[in-house]
Amino acid sequence: MRDSEKEFSRIVREHKTTIYTVCYMFSKDKEEVDDLFQEVLIALWRGFEAFRGECNIRSWIYRVSLNTCISAERKKRRRADSARLDMNINLFSDTDEDSRQAQMLRERIGRLGVFDRAIILLWLENLSYEEIGAIVGITAKNVSVRLVRIREQLKNMSND
Repeated sequence: MRDSEKEFSRIVREHKTTIYTVCYMFSKDKEEVDDLFQEVLIALWRGFEAFRGECNIRSWIYRVSLNTCISAERKKRRRADSARLDMNINLFSDTDEDSRQAQMLRERIGRLGVFDRAIILLWLENLSYEEIGAIVGITAKNVSVRLVRIREQLKNMSND
């Protein structure tokens, strides 16, 4: 295995939770999350040689992950609606109050636009406004304003 392959494997091992978290926020089922995860890995590998270290590796991974998931979301919307096979299995069916609240928040976040979803995801990951801005390409002040609006949107959403 070449040094670049070893380095890439190390980076993926260290940041797989970050990648999976981004993918999870853009999908409702495990198979699609796995597909997104694989697409992100391909995108990271393609861009790995060109990564110059101008930003930290975590920010770069977030940016590639978000861009890949947003692109997949756009492609999915353009495709004709297809019937999904419902297996009547919910792997996330914990019944305790914390699990129900987390699921409700996830559903509400899922109704946001892709850009707002990306911002709230990064904020929930405890990134600074500066880091979020660098990842999504807006100023830290704009991140602050958008987060206020996003939080208000989430509060005003019904639980339907």
